[in-house]
Amino acid sequence: MEVATLPMELWRVILSYLPLPDLGRCCLVCHAWRELVLSLDNTRWKQLCLGCPECRHPNWPSQPHLEPASWREALKQHALASRTWTQNGVELQSSACLHLFRRRKDRRVLHVGVGCEFETLRGALGAASPYDRVVLHPGVYEEQAELALKVPVELVGLGQLGEVSLLVCVEQQCPTARLCNLVFMPAWFSTVVYKTSWGHVQLDNCNFEGAQLQVRGPGTCQARFCSFSHGGSANFLGVALSLLDSCDFSGSDAASVTVDGSPVSERNWACKHLAALARTLTSEGSPTNGVPPRGSWGTGNAEVGSTFSAEDWGKAAWQRSTGAPLLGQDTVIEDGWGEDRLCDGELKSHEQGNNQASWDYKLACDRHSLAPLLKPQPDGSLPPASSPDPHYVIPGLLSLSQELQRDPEAQLLATSIQGCFVRRCVLRDGKGGVHICNYGQARLEENVFRGLNYAVRCIQNSTIVMLRNEVRECSASGVFLRLSAHGLIAENNIHSNGEAGLDIRKGANPIILCNRIHSGLRSGVVVLGNGKGSIRSNQIYNNKEAGVYILFSGNPVVSGNHIFQGQAAGIAVNENGRGMIIENVIRENQWGGADIRRGGDPVLRNNYICYGYSDGVVVGERGRGLIEGNHIYCNKGCGVWVMASSLPQLLANYITHNRIYGLAVFCRKDPENREPRVGGAQENFNDDGEIFAWENDLDSEDERYSARRSISVALVEGNCMSHNGAVGLYVKTSEPLNVIGNLLNSNCATGIAVLQSTQLTRLVANCTLDNSLGGVTVEKDCRVELRGNGIYDNKGHGVSFCGDGQIGENDVVGNRGNGIQVSSNADVKVLHNRVQPSKGGGAIVVLGPVKGVIGDNVLFQGHPGNKEALLHMDPSNESCVLNNNIILCPSHTLWALENPSARPLADSTSGPSASGYSSRLTISMTARISATVESGCHNSGSMFCSIL
Repeated sequence: MEVATLPMELWRVILSYLPLPDLGRCCLVCHAWRELVLSLDNTRWKQLCLGCPECRHPNWPSQPHLEPASWREALKQHALASRTWTQNGVELQSSACLHLFRRRKDRRVLHVGVGCEFETLRGALGAASPYDRVVLHPGVYEEQAELALKVPVELVGLGQLGEVSLLVCVEQQCPTARLCNLVFMPAWFSTVVYKTSWGHVQLDNCNFEGAQLQVRGPGTCQARFCSFSHGGSANFLGVALSLLDSCDFSGSDAASVTVDGSPVSERNWACKHLAALARTLTSEGSPTNGVPPRGSWGTGNAEVGSTFSAEDWGKAAWQRSTGAPLLGQDTVIEDGWGEDRLCDGELKSHEQGNNQASWDYKLACDRHSLAPLLKPQPDGSLPPASSPDPHYVIPGLLSLSQELQRDPEAQLLATSIQGCFVRRCVLRDGKGGVHICNYGQARLEENVFRGLNYAVRCIQNSTIVMLRNEVRECSASGVFLRLSAHGLIAENNIHSNGEAGLDIRKGANPIILCNRIHSGLRSGVVVLGNGKGSIRSNQIYNNKEAGVYILFSGNPVVSGNHIFQGQAAGIAVNENGRGMIIENVIRENQWGGADIRRGGDPVLRNNYICYGYSDGVVVGERGRGLIEGNHIYCNKGCGVWVMASSLPQLLANYITHNRIYGLAVFCRKDPENREPRVGGAQENFNDDGEIFAWENDLDSEDERYSARRSISVALVEGNCMSHNGAVGLYVKTSEPLNVIGNLLNSNCATGIAVLQSTQLTRLVANCTLDNSLGGVTVEKDCRVELRGNGIYDNKGHGVSFCGDGQIGENDVVGNRGNGIQVSSNADVKVLHNRVQPSKGGGAIVVLGPVKGVIGDNVLFQGHPGNKEALLHMDPSNESCVLNNNIILCPSHTLWALENPSARPLADSTSGPSASGYSSRLTISMTARISATVESGCHNSGSMFCSIL
């Protein structure tokens, strides 16, 4: 019959009455009939799928409200999966198996129940032949002793799920079996209701109420659409492969799923079939096959784009940052050193106008070694040091496929299928989700964990693969790894947990990629107790404490993440924590973008730390670390806040456009009773009585730190500090400090201000340029050495010095106040400087009872209308010696900054280059070590000193 003889709607009504076999036959008639049958997907195929007593809604239990892409395809996949148990090819040849199911007419159906041929399950199993079907009629079946399943059979409950209940303990002693539509409850003598140690069992649409399923390798299991409630659980001991698909676990007293032991080497007949089925399910669940992409779960911030500029989300934040001040906990403005402080000489010159005085004799000073940082880039854009507005291109997040291409180990884990495979299950409202121990292996994919104490716990050298799961509302940590556990955790949505989203301890070393970790009541990720791990391309945001918290010798690699909008620090490194923190975007956090304290010693390199509501980087008491090549900008507090008694190395960073200081070094210590709000140091599980003695592991070393140079003095080298809202570099410390090769320009106050320095502060080969107040200010009782600096075009005094020390071999040109002003009770040597004042100032001015020597300086004549003396000293001063100073006029043959050229010189600096961090200005290793390492380093065993 032709399809066109009747209207299409009428055909659909007729076909909707056909059973499944007849629909299949209709598909074989012709192409038109096939298309007609396929068009019944939302009607007849849906009815057949939902009416099948052996399965439930295809998206049960996680998303039963969502319809599948195709009801017919869902029914087909169920039919194929339900026949796995029949593919036993070990004892029977393929032809014999086909003969058994397709030609044998004597495959019996045994009925069990009141009024049936068998009244007890034991009796039916004793009479069953291989592959018979045992149908249990509605009722409760209880056995007083353990049942042995010796031949392959199929046990099926008749009627709706729940009408057939078994209070039994069954031990499978045959190659294969199938159980369907049954409710298992524990017998009086055992909570284990079903166990197998070498055969394969298939469970379809069964309930385990307070009962346990036990599978021991080489036995295997495939469970689909099953419920484990009231403490019901599944235990897998040394299994090579088992599959839990679309199951529901609730109310567990311990772990809902336990995977214990390494997969045994022996394999039963079902392993190859389960592996093929698992690969099919995995390919269906990939991001390109209908699974919601990363960033689509629940609520929260949208995923950051691949590459974008700061204007995309930063303008509003920067406008907030430049509005009413919101000072962070660690930011201090002292003694009026803000935007509005002007000393007397600076006020005088400032009142003459903000424009540069025009004069004909100004020395050319734009060829110093740091000048390339100020020149336009090849595309015409301004570099960060010159741009009055922040213009940064922020790196985007890599996708999982991109990460896997870069990491063969992660790629191997992503494709591995071994151990227990848990897919599309819901684990809820109990103590634990999945527990893997003793070299166990598990793969968790597209599951939902909620309302548990913990979702996943992987310990004792076990391996975990977690893909596209949702972990939420756990009372403790969501995912917990320790004792050398490892694996891959990728594209999961981990949120709203009571402790850390991820907790990594005691040698655990997972790969954590492309997850969303957010809205936690404590930290996002905690790494401690020699925990390691590679944490890459994740979105970590809106956590109540630190986004990533590293302590107690934790040593992860944290790379390429976006860590934002946290209610505390972005990344916190505390209590001897370490770590490689590389190329992250850390923005809009309430506290420091990175917080390093109490022995924390990380490598912080090439990160974007911006738009924070407090300081960009905080190095607290006893903090250490290498802070190198970062972009730190647009923070409401300081760019970098360093506490005395810490020993950081700040190298080649761009510290720009911060509301207060660029870099502040303070002498204050953390209060004894104050814990910084960085993360929860007590986020642990102690339910097994283990005592976490992290202090025993603090002496461990990692090869990644072996090449870092040792220092005994805090080091600030090769940084660019520009366009900050107050002083570029603010020093008030009781510890020595080395400041070498930095560019400080266009700050809204003094370039460098040293207010307290009881030990020597060395300012060597820096360039302070075009700052709104002076170039360098040194207050009373400070010990400071200024050597080899270029101090140009500042709107106050070039150098205002009231302390003790030496000012030698500096170029001080074009400043609106005095070039070098020495005053108060200073005890100073001013030697071998080249100084040219602007209009209205002197070259070298000595005020008050200054002690010292002013000698061998070259003073260049300034503006022709300048009536101030180039060299001035109070007539009453008898303790300061003037010796061999030279005054030059424009007609002199030496009228230029030559031999040497304008300072700072190229052989004494190592700053960030105009083209980026990777092409930093070079410096000979010998010169660099001699300029930055204290004489005591030979006693401390510095590796660099040993090499030289």
